[in-house]
Amino acid sequence: MTLTRADQAKYPFLTDAAEEVRREDLDIQNLDNPEVELIIKRALERLEEALRSDPPRVSYRRREEDVEIPSFPVAVVMAAASGSNYIKRRYALAEARRAYDLLLNEKREKFLEIARRFHWRIRCPENPIGGRRFEFAVSFPDYLRNTRPFHEAKFKLVNRPMIKGEVYLTRREAARLLREEIRRRIEERLSADVRSSLPGSLLSLIEDMKRRYAGKVKEFAFEEFPREMRWDALPPCIGQLLSAAKAGRHISHLGRFTLTSFLLNAGMQPSDVIEIFRSSSDFNERMTRYQVEHIAGARGSGTKYLPPSCDTLRTHGLCPGPDDLCRGVKHPLSRYRRRIRSPKKES
Repeated sequence: MTLTRADQAKYPFLTDAAEEVRREDLDIQNLDNPEVELIIKRALERLEEALRSDPPRVSYRRREEDVEIPSFPVAVVMAAASGSNYIKRRYALAEARRAYDLLLNEKREKFLEIARRFHWRIRCPENPIGGRRFEFAVSFPDYLRNTRPFHEAKFKLVNRPMIKGEVYLTRREAARLLREEIRRRIEERLSADVRSSLPGSLLSLIEDMKRRYAGKVKEFAFEEFPREMRWDALPPCIGQLLSAAKAGRHISHLGRFTLTSFLLNAGMQPSDVIEIFRSSSDFNERMTRYQVEHIAGARGSGTKYLPPSCDTLRTHGLCPGPDDLCRGVKHPLSRYRRRIRSPKKES
């Protein structure tokens, strides 16, 4: 199936869109060109939408293919040149969420074609499974590769119908997997070192954007935490999970992910995190090491995962109740940072 220019504008991360941009030979060095200026303006808007919205999302502008298609690779270059891991992660997730919203309303044939552009083995099953109809069946390797970061029980393989190496999915579930595939592919592109090839005028735009959103970037610059863990600064949710882990009590999958990702981002070494879970009755060192190293970014796509937001923790019953320092923060790592900076505000 041939994708139209409208499709390329919807899904500009596909090779079809990249080939069109190469044919147009866009020269981002020439910022005085009105056409280039319009594309760069939209690229900057894409990044700013990702930084402003919560959850991060980029808008889709219909019938503006001449700008929408080339503005995506320019935005990728600008995000990569920012040097900010937060901006890179935020932008990749925003574009992936946009694609997810669009995929939910695509015809099945178009959905299949887009998935196959990522080399998925996917089809539309004809017969119901267990009395239930599923819109898609995807190969086990494709399913497994894209569900590793997920923590919902419904994505655990034991809870999925699987026949002859195919996992059966609803449209929303299949779109969620594609969202993860897209996010990961975009993040891979954002690792390129491009600053030296960009004109000074474009670098100035990037630095100006970073200054305007410095508050958001600084809030999530978790790599700046002290190298040594401050156990007295743990937020209530993490303190509760840590106590449960050390006592060998059962912790939900999301709880384990939250505790692990928090400790790793706060500066703890993977080997030390593994030791915390050793008291669990179901402790498996090989599996625990794999999961901890994956969350740390030492395996798989190389992405270091952040813990869930406070809203997510409250939704899943993992917030025991906020303390005074939790007021006004949206993330447990922000609460940790606040405690480190203001130790006298908490007894």
